[in-house]
Amino acid sequence: MKTYKIASIPGDGIGVEVIDAGLRVLEVLAERDGGFRLDIISFDWGSDRYKREGALMPADGAKDLRDFDAIFFGAVGAPDIPDHLTLWGLRLNICQPLDQYANVRPTRILPGIKSPLADVTAKDLDWVIVRENSEGEYAGQGGRSHRGQPHEMATDLAVFTRVGVQRVMRYAFELARSRPRKLLTVVTKSNAQRYGMVMWDEIAAEVAAEFPDVTWDKILVDAMTVRMTMKPESLDTIVATNLHADILSDLAAALAGSIGVAPTANLNPERTSPSMFEPIHGSAFDITGKGIANPVATFWSASMMLDHIGETVAAERLMKAIEVITANPDFHTPDLGGIATTDQVTAAIIDVIRARND
Repeated sequence: MKTYKIASIPGDGIGVEVIDAGLRVLEVLAERDGGFRLDIISFDWGSDRYKREGALMPADGAKDLRDFDAIFFGAVGAPDIPDHLTLWGLRLNICQPLDQYANVRPTRILPGIKSPLADVTAKDLDWVIVRENSEGEYAGQGGRSHRGQPHEMATDLAVFTRVGVQRVMRYAFELARSRPRKLLTVVTKSNAQRYGMVMWDEIAAEVAAEFPDVTWDKILVDAMTVRMTMKPESLDTIVATNLHADILSDLAAALAGSIGVAPTANLNPERTSPSMFEPIHGSAFDITGKGIANPVATFWSASMMLDHIGETVAAERLMKAIEVITANPDFHTPDLGGIATTDQVTAAIIDVIRARND
């Protein structure tokens, strides 16, 4: 029996609740499959630790994660700590040192969930968004000077390197090639950002020559928001910069019915360090402790994690169970218009996993 070492970082808010639900489901899957086990090691990194010790995680914390097969992450953020401190102190402090440069966010309308777009169904909206996860406005370059003075200045530099753009572009083309439609849309803002974004466009064309079987086009990010809402069926695989894809993927989740079902994989495609899997909904302190957080995004993220570590049968089993549960409105949490609780959804999906023989 193969054992996988998984780092569990519940983090903040509902992250603690949904990661607990996800770990319960993963344990049942391992028992059901019988061919693997998960060695879960939990880390108390997050805002509570920051309040106690002045840091969300140890300075060399990313190094402590290198020996793991994967990282299962909940959320980060607290209402009484500035967002930039929590983001840079935990999530980005893991992604960047571990070079998790491809953020992959599948988006589709699951059974039983209705899109806010009129007459749009699952056949019209089935996307995967690839977000460059290490550069752009999230590179951490910039600063402030003359604080408190009328001429105070702040700069954030968007950093794009040829190697960074090439590798995420090549990953996106390979992903598009693996999907039935073999279709990729490249999103930039090269009419206004005439250096970094023009380089993105040029590298996209260069990499495209390596993938003659993939149909591709490019579009400006503002026009992309219109296309996503007006012509969702025209899209399949999407690649964009760190900032642009961060925004577009939240829009995509809303168009698919709820941000509560949207998963994420922060991948190191070369596997030189572990990848991290998380729901994208954030810490949601407005519902923390109420027991109504939707755990589906975490379950879907767990399915992606299982697939990444090579347990494809268990990953598919979990995904099928997710679709059975979302198809039943009795197991819709309030974000989907229902009244189900986190525990009820978790118990239901466990029952489905244990009952199914395929």
